[in-house]
Amino acid sequence: MSTASRTSDQRRTGQTVARILMEIGAVNFRPEDPYTLTSGWMSPVYIDCRKVISFPRARKEIIEHARQTIVRKIGFESLDAVAGGETAGIPYGAWLSDSLELPMLYVRKKAKGFGRNAQIEGDPRPGQRVLLVEDLATDGASKINFVNALRAADLQCAHALVVFFYGVFPGALKLLEESGVTLHYLATWWDVLEAAEDGGYFSREAIQEVRAFLHDPVEWSLRHGGRGPEVAV
Repeated sequence: MSTASRTSDQRRTGQTVARILMEIGAVNFRPEDPYTLTSGWMSPVYIDCRKVISFPRARKEIIEHARQTIVRKIGFESLDAVAGGETAGIPYGAWLSDSLELPMLYVRKKAKGFGRNAQIEGDPRPGQRVLLVEDLATDGASKINFVNALRAADLQCAHALVVFFYGVFPGALKLLEESGVTLHYLATWWDVLEAAEDGGYFSREAIQEVRAFLHDPVEWSLRHGGRGPEVAV
């Protein structure tokens, strides 16, 4: 999704969060040696939102933007708990639950296999309306496991929030939409590209290659040995 199709509030949030991620070194441009994403796509860019845990002022600003996004898009009293996805979503879940003054849960990728054999940790209550929180999303597929786990525990999950959404791969939101989940996000690669150009963070050549990727990620991924549209979700 390009920045042009978003509201002014979304654009301001996207630019602020993108600049923060650039400043703390969470953004990596490497078109000459592409990254293989967990989804199978090849990408000249990689984002490491886990770095935010080491920057208190940066994370406070990001969480405030997340809180405002939730209030604006979901509502003041439309959630009962916040659930972080194992592992990168757990700190974001903790910070956001504190900011929203809501109980926190966290969701394991699979049941731990001993003791209570729980996949949901905390104090889940049947019927709770839960926001799933993760650090980022590429094609949305990894979120489905967490959503299914929450629903299997008799919790409601109609919303997920990530700090960063790639926002370029075709059909990226299809699985979530078909599962009745709305994905909310703070920044995309379009925001990062704009911030990178404004701040002169990367070479002209690197920026041009990233722009080529953003305009046609399928062709770029295929050309660099990644997945193609026949397996896109």
